[in-house]
Amino acid sequence: MIPPPNSPTPIERLRQGGIRPDRSLGQNFLIDPNILDVIERTASLAQDDVVLEVGPGLGVLTERLVARCRAVHSVEMDRRLAGLLTDEFGGRPGFQLHQGDAMRVRFDRLQPPPNKFVSNLPYNVAAPLVMKSFAELPSVSLWCLMVQKEIADRLFAAPGSSAYGGVSVMAQLMARKLSARPISAKVFYPQPRVRSSLLAFERSAEGARLSGKSFIALKELVYAAFSHRRKMLVNSLAEADPPPAALMKLGAAESRRLVEAALSEMGLPANLRAQDLTPPQFLHLAKQINRGHPPISLLNP
Repeated sequence: MIPPPNSPTPIERLRQGGIRPDRSLGQNFLIDPNILDVIERTASLAQDDVVLEVGPGLGVLTERLVARCRAVHSVEMDRRLAGLLTDEFGGRPGFQLHQGDAMRVRFDRLQPPPNKFVSNLPYNVAAPLVMKSFAELPSVSLWCLMVQKEIADRLFAAPGSSAYGGVSVMAQLMARKLSARPISAKVFYPQPRVRSSLLAFERSAEGARLSGKSFIALKELVYAAFSHRRKMLVNSLAEADPPPAALMKLGAAESRRLVEAALSEMGLPANLRAQDLTPPQFLHLAKQINRGHPPISLLNP
């Protein structure tokens, strides 16, 4: 839908509303409508889609989503912007505004359930929001997200690289990268001081089996493994605070023996660091050390 010729620009709407971007909320508003065609193609938007949008801001992307999709769940934390969005889209079919902190909104209660996550994400919570969507939205099959380039690089970093960490392991167990496109700072207001990427990825077959409690338990173990990057994996897991569920009742020495035994069964040496393991090896390790300890046991066939 093309705005009427005399409609205010996004920046004019900000000024008319007396609203200034809040950097503490990671607000860099999408203002260039030309980027919308790229997002639409990348997200393969269709009439039957139900989309989750976090951080709609001034509604530039929201306008395209509402026009193209069956339903749109927009989550906005800023009450000032929520008011603008309600005025603009409140009467449009399929539009639902959820005012609040996206990290606290129960994604698993959204009805109808989203099948795509398409957003210009607040940069300061982008990675946690991706992890949250993995855990709470098994219905989502495709993500098309504007994020800081550093986050895009971390999510799909190679094992052994400096960017490789817990979010890399979880993202690559859950999803397959489709594309990453550099985005000019000029499409935002205010212009961010960091580089941006339009990142697209789809849920993998393995990721379809990892959701809810099993995802959370696996994430807990993986993050504990990276809690002391310079230490050997057996020590990182034994000394993690808090420890993974399967090691919770064990002492440090017993935890080390259990992890060493699991690595040995996998044919791996005990002196590895977390960054040396591939995502599939982490999943195998989790199954080995969590035998009989739900909910990781849900991962076992």
